[in-house]
Amino acid sequence: MARSVLAVPPLALTPDLEINRAANAAQIRHLEAGGVTTLLYGGNANVHNWQVSKFDEWLDVLEESAGADSWLIPSVGPDWGKLLDMAAVLKHRKLPVAMALPLIAPQTPEGVVRGLEEFSGRSGVPLIVYIKTDGYVPAKAIARLHEEGVVFGIKYAVPRKDPLVDPYLDELIAAIGREKIVSGFGEPPALPHLLDFGLAGFTAGCVCIAPTLSMRYLKALQAGDRAGAQKLLQPFLRLEALRERSSAIRVLHQAVTYSGVADLGPMLPLLSPPAAGEHEDIRAAARELHAAEMAARSVPA
Repeated sequence: MARSVLAVPPLALTPDLEINRAANAAQIRHLEAGGVTTLLYGGNANVHNWQVSKFDEWLDVLEESAGADSWLIPSVGPDWGKLLDMAAVLKHRKLPVAMALPLIAPQTPEGVVRGLEEFSGRSGVPLIVYIKTDGYVPAKAIARLHEEGVVFGIKYAVPRKDPLVDPYLDELIAAIGREKIVSGFGEPPALPHLLDFGLAGFTAGCVCIAPTLSMRYLKALQAGDRAGAQKLLQPFLRLEALRERSSAIRVLHQAVTYSGVADLGPMLPLLSPPAAGEHEDIRAAARELHAAEMAARSVPA
């Protein structure tokens, strides 16, 4: 959880919505060249809308493209039916962990706990639990699931007006430890999460364009270098502001294409491209971040 930024890449598709082997491989090679070794396919890959019938095939493509030292983490769910079907697929694969997508639908904390237990029991795969709302899973239940081997860790992304005041995060840290929780918002919120709460690492989307910079930022945070981290954060802020203002997933998908890293093609329904009026800003921010990445690669850390 701490050796690498947990990159959350978009998924590259062909015009007829099949997986694009070459483009996904290009994106993975760019990440690995910047030192990133953890590839978490989740929200930015629009896994919510993946066909379960293609889950096995698409994981094959991603596994074939990843380097021997990289860690591929697929997401599962978010609903009960997809959890069951994906558990059957993962039961016959050798993946060390999966991430449970959060469900915005009829649910109860007790029902979520049962679903996580059932998935892990059926698949044999422990879970990173993606938490985006208060009380999604009680901290006491997380502690029990962690002891039982159902929960591997947490991706934490509950927004706060004051990021330094977070009782739920405090409870989760007490339940399973800081080393098992990563910040789940991208580069900007990682600063208080790692420096002030001591979390292990962070997930990010913009790392897909600037992996060298993002990895240096992670190392600065882990070293407690607040001034150095703040300086390294600056190149990400323009694109992150566009993602926050519009749609984090849709803007990132378009930005990776505009950056020149890989042509990601269309997005799976039920998502659509950013509005026409947003494209110039996205293009400019993506190219600016990519230029900063290339400059960083030419200068030793």
